[in-house]
Amino acid sequence: MNYPSIAAQIVAAVGGRENLSNVMHCATRLRLTCLDESKIDADTIAELEGVKGVFNAKGQFQIIFGSGTVNQVCDEVLKLTGGQPVQPQPKAEAEGSVINRFIKMLSDIFVPIIPAIVAGGLLMGINNIFTAEGLFVSGKTLIELYPQFADLAGMINLFSNAAFTFLPVLIGFSATKKFGGNPYLGAVLGMIMVHPDLMNAYSYGTGAAVPTWNLFGLSIEAVGYQGTVLPVLVMSFFLAKLETRLHKITPSWLDNLTTPLISILVCGFVTFLAVGPVMRTAGNLLAYGISWLYHSLGFIGGGLFGLFYAPIVLTGMHHSFIAIETQLLAETAVTGGSFIFATASMNNVAQGAAVLAVLAITKDSKLKSLCSASGISALLGITEPAMFGVNLKLKTPFYAAIIGSAVGSAYVAFHHVLAVALGAAGLPGFISIRPADWLHFAIGLALSMITAFILTLVFTKKQQNPNAKTNAQTDKQNTLPAVDNQTLLSPTAGTVRPIEQSTDGTFSEKLMGDGFVVFPTCGEVCAPINGTVKFIFPTKHAIGLVNADGVEMLIHMGINTVSLNGEPFNILVQEGQNVRAGQPLAAMNLKQIEDAGCSTEICCIFTAPTPFFWTAEGEVVQTQPIISLGEKQ
Repeated sequence: MNYPSIAAQIVAAVGGRENLSNVMHCATRLRLTCLDESKIDADTIAELEGVKGVFNAKGQFQIIFGSGTVNQVCDEVLKLTGGQPVQPQPKAEAEGSVINRFIKMLSDIFVPIIPAIVAGGLLMGINNIFTAEGLFVSGKTLIELYPQFADLAGMINLFSNAAFTFLPVLIGFSATKKFGGNPYLGAVLGMIMVHPDLMNAYSYGTGAAVPTWNLFGLSIEAVGYQGTVLPVLVMSFFLAKLETRLHKITPSWLDNLTTPLISILVCGFVTFLAVGPVMRTAGNLLAYGISWLYHSLGFIGGGLFGLFYAPIVLTGMHHSFIAIETQLLAETAVTGGSFIFATASMNNVAQGAAVLAVLAITKDSKLKSLCSASGISALLGITEPAMFGVNLKLKTPFYAAIIGSAVGSAYVAFHHVLAVALGAAGLPGFISIRPADWLHFAIGLALSMITAFILTLVFTKKQQNPNAKTNAQTDKQNTLPAVDNQTLLSPTAGTVRPIEQSTDGTFSEKLMGDGFVVFPTCGEVCAPINGTVKFIFPTKHAIGLVNADGVEMLIHMGINTVSLNGEPFNILVQEGQNVRAGQPLAAMNLKQIEDAGCSTEICCIFTAPTPFFWTAEGEVVQTQPIISLGEKQ
């Protein structure tokens, strides 16, 4: 099959590359979104080699190729359209709670910049080895013992600070892109916020004179936003919406000139006039409130502070604690030190432990790679990769981590564990803690990590099998004998019907092949046959199996669920894994699929001609024999 030729003919038949706004594919279909559907020549496409059918559904022109082939064709179409598939935001994304949508938005913004943050965090740990006093010899740092390493330590310190000093630039680029604006304008806005002519944000609130601009009778503080998150997030959203609006109302001959100018000019003024000061004030009020809570309520206040520390980090307001810590440390003779550092350490190791728990149980190789790097980074004091890249995306590890943080923080608050210097808040934090508190600090770290690790395992296990009670009852009622290669089982409990009764035309018309459909009452999906997992589609809604006799089966979970990006599915097997008939393959969240407006039906298709006859139909229990392969005698 000549894939480049087929792709070229498809692009031509839908009105050319300029008529394509989105290109994507699911397990069996090439899905195209066209600006003008009247330009689509469906008859020509239907006659192309490999095309098994075409139809329009939910604003998409869908071309049925079948598993394996569709991947090749889609790759060639993307080459012709510039190689940049535009993944449309599914309608389901607009649903759900405000908190869930906010968390997903933060994850989408921070995941692309995780490598930069991980690198900075690990370099910070290396720098700590050189500069920590008393780590190797009492009262001295490594570079004091070996001055020849001083310049090396200085370079590493510069490398480690870069990502955090210029964090608004990274966030401005990623966030503006997420919100639909020009990411390079977002980066420029971030650069403005950390310009070296501004007073460094870390010096603000320490008693140093604050420079100001006097403009039209207004006194504007010329203070930077190094290391902050919330101000640049808000302004990136404002920038993207302003830019989009200007593109619509500006004449094309002026657009490239005036839109960037006005966008940056307006957003720059708004940043320093309103958003920045408001966010900074909000952070200060939060910090003073936490200080009062900690000192007034003892271990209860410490536990509450630990519980909410991670949500505060999400907003970036934790950076406002630096001013308070500076004052606490400057008055160590009176205050004894800083309580904030100890709490931050409990939070960081709890986030890291939760990630390591995910690492221990996940079978996803990409997730394992992310967990290993971000988990170590969190233990060393940098939690953004762990929080945004893993814990928030999976939700339950984040809940486990904040509980672990609360337990450890309550313990160290009860024993009045205090820091006498700033440093890496995590396992290296001993360097900053009073030596007399080292034992209680270690116990607090252990409590945080153990609690977060165990709760992540417990929460994740429950989440992976939401229908555990139903499935346990089914298994108890149906103890299955060994199944031969000619027997096919129902993958789940529900109603089994011939494939002609599927609500999707592609399957009901047998364009993909013959088979059956199950309308499930149970969310667990088991293997209908003995075999090997041939493929798992990236969006988790489809799995392919092949048995020892060469019989191939496609298990398609839900209709149009490719648009849900895998969220309702938890895959329990890996590609290349051998499975037995009746072995769990995946768990479906039926309610989430229904809430998204999709059908939950499971279509099981023989992708090559395969003779079979029915042995049971209608209402069935999970793993009940329903089909025998071969000709009926």
